[in-house]
Amino acid sequence: MKLNSFVLAGFACATLLSATTSFAQDSAAAPATPIKNVVLVHGLFADGSSWQKVIPLLQAKGLHVTSVQNPTTSLDADVAAVKRALAQQDGPTLLVAHSYGGMVISQAGDDPKVAGLVYIAARAPDAGEDYPALTKKFPAAPASAGLQWSADGYGALSEQAFVRDFAGDLPKAEAETFYAVQQPMGKAITMAKTTVAAWHDKPTWYAVSTEDRTINPDLERFMANRMHAHTIELKSSHVSLLSHPTEVANLILEATGAQK
Repeated sequence: MKLNSFVLAGFACATLLSATTSFAQDSAAAPATPIKNVVLVHGLFADGSSWQKVIPLLQAKGLHVTSVQNPTTSLDADVAAVKRALAQQDGPTLLVAHSYGGMVISQAGDDPKVAGLVYIAARAPDAGEDYPALTKKFPAAPASAGLQWSADGYGALSEQAFVRDFAGDLPKAEAETFYAVQQPMGKAITMAKTTVAAWHDKPTWYAVSTEDRTINPDLERFMANRMHAHTIELKSSHVSLLSHPTEVANLILEATGAQK
C-alpha cells in the first residue's frame, strides 16, 4: 500500500454497537434496488490496497468492487482516475472515499452513475471552499507537524507521525509496514479546490474517527452534519478502514442497500 484535517447539532445518539456510535439518519436512505458496484478511493499517503481488509467483506456480499489507484499528484489527476473507474461500471455505483479521497469523490460524484457517496474520516469541502482555511477553524491535528517536503515538491509523513498520528491504533509492525510503502503527495494538492460538491445532490454517509490525529474529529463531525449525512462514530485512528474494517464495510453495505 502506498500511504498518502464541528459541533454535531440535532443528532440524537443511538445504540452503541461494538466500537460504533450511530446518529440519526438525515438525507441518506438505502436505495430501493441494491447497488452492486462499489468504487473505493484512497487518500493521501496510501494507495488502493489500503482497502484490503474491506474489499473481501464487500465481495462476500456479491458486490462488484473496484479500488482506484490515485496518483496523488494533483486533484485533477485523481479525479480523472476515479472517472476512468466509473466509466467501467455497468450501472449505479457507490463512491467510497477515505481521507483526502473525499475531495476526489465530491468532485467526481456528479457522474450520473453515482448513486451515493460514503466518506470515511474524509474531507468534504464545499465547491470552491478553501479546505486548509476550513481546518484552521479547529485545533490542528498532530499529524500535520510530521509532514516533510522534498526539494522537488512532494510531501510525506515522517515515520513517527505515520505510526503515531496516522495509523495509531494499528499494531506497530503493521503500521510500520504501511509506512514503508507510503506514497508522497504532490504539492498542488495543498492548493486544490473542488468546483463541484456532489454531496449536495447525492445521498451521503459518513464515518467519524473519534481518535483521529490526522483530521480533527470535530471537523469531521462538522462536515458530516453539513452534508446531512447518515453518520456513525468509530473509536478509531484515521485509518478506520484498516483498524475497523467490519464496521466500515457494514456502513458501505448499508449504503448499497445490501444490508438493512
